[in-house]
Amino acid sequence: MSKSSFVGVVEKQKASFENLSKKFGYKNAMAAPKLVKVTVSVATGSYIKRDRKFNELVMDRLAKITGQKPTLRKAKKAVASFKTRQGDLIGVSVTLRGARMFGFLDKLLNVALPRTKDFRGISKTSVDNIGNITFGIKEHTIFPEIHDEELKDVFGMAITLGTTAKTKDEATDFFELIGIPFRKA
Repeated sequence: MSKSSFVGVVEKQKASFENLSKKFGYKNAMAAPKLVKVTVSVATGSYIKRDRKFNELVMDRLAKITGQKPTLRKAKKAVASFKTRQGDLIGVSVTLRGARMFGFLDKLLNVALPRTKDFRGISKTSVDNIGNITFGIKEHTIFPEIHDEELKDVFGMAITLGTTAKTKDEATDFFELIGIPFRKA
């Protein structure tokens, strides 16, 4: 990632105080919403029954995409309808903060999402009441780190952007300001 694009995302976050303080009446720059973390997670529960090495494959590809080693997630309790037991490996997750978070967000917004087939934007209903947004990507192959030779097993992922926003309106305006492409109504 280039230094100028990284600076662009950070500058947009710093500019959120000036733009949002007019609408929400912030008296202090620390009251403006900020991006805290980005969580990328992949559920591998149904695949693991067919292929035991699928978690290793997902971990390898997530490490390439995010630049950080992912962790395995275990089931917290047994669910009979999903045929899982407590302690079964059911997913892989990465939590990004700091420079890696901004680098991943820049790559996601400027490279990966425009490469998505028939992408019309992210729904504004994806923003929850506590100021976070979660959206899914059906194919991990939209990221430039994945080469054509690796297209055998395609999986989706969920991406959550965590902020310090207090309400849904604050979060929606903040996400528009930093460049999240929302769907036109």
